[in-house]
Amino acid sequence: MKTIVKFLSILCLVTGVAATTVNAKDAILVFSKTAGFRHKSIEVGKMSIVKLGQENGFSVDTTENAALFTPDNLKKYKAVVFLSTTGDILNSEQQAAFEQYIKKGGGFVGIHAAADTEYEWPWYNQLVGAYFLSHPKQQNAEIEIVDKKHLSTKALPDRWKRYDEWYNYKSIVPGIKVLGKLDEKTYEGGKNGDNHPFIWYREFDGGRSFYTGAGHTDESYSDPQFLTHILGGIKYAMGRKK
Repeated sequence: MKTIVKFLSILCLVTGVAATTVNAKDAILVFSKTAGFRHKSIEVGKMSIVKLGQENGFSVDTTENAALFTPDNLKKYKAVVFLSTTGDILNSEQQAAFEQYIKKGGGFVGIHAAADTEYEWPWYNQLVGAYFLSHPKQQNAEIEIVDKKHLSTKALPDRWKRYDEWYNYKSIVPGIKVLGKLDEKTYEGGKNGDNHPFIWYREFDGGRSFYTGAGHTDESYSDPQFLTHILGGIKYAMGRKK
């Protein structure tokens, strides 16, 4: 695994993209550029999503090169995953290209710090569904799964107990369809009260958007429940129904 990670890292430096070699009809792009805090789990996260693609019939390109956000390049992908991105990561032309991609039916998946991204871009707030406000110390907590019909949650327990970094949110978009809520009685430091969305999805501006607040820790990306969860979100964003 370490050898593969090193190879993909070199390939990213040379070309801006690391690609799987799986022969698949569908492809997704995993984007992990950071202009603020950088999560150590990004590296294992990329590798885990590549493996999910190999096991589920879609190819995965990974990049931190924002110059690849052009109409011609983005149209190759069924979905774009923002993997713990932070800060201002796209310029105005790249933002316009991504908006066009979504309007033409593209999919978006936001994982964890994707909510800590692009605070000055109102369209992105609508796409991701909320912005990061704060977080307490990492600790155990419970997520109440309120909708188990979605691909991302149907395999989860009604009360999903896990250790993670639990985000509080601001600028929560009224139109999001909440799949899971944090039970603030099960941990310390919650600031959104009894209605604390943590997993959600929505159709927006012609495309599909899915977000999960989980995924801070390295261990998340070897956790079968979490991997099944994000796989379901990716499939939804890609337009797959099964």
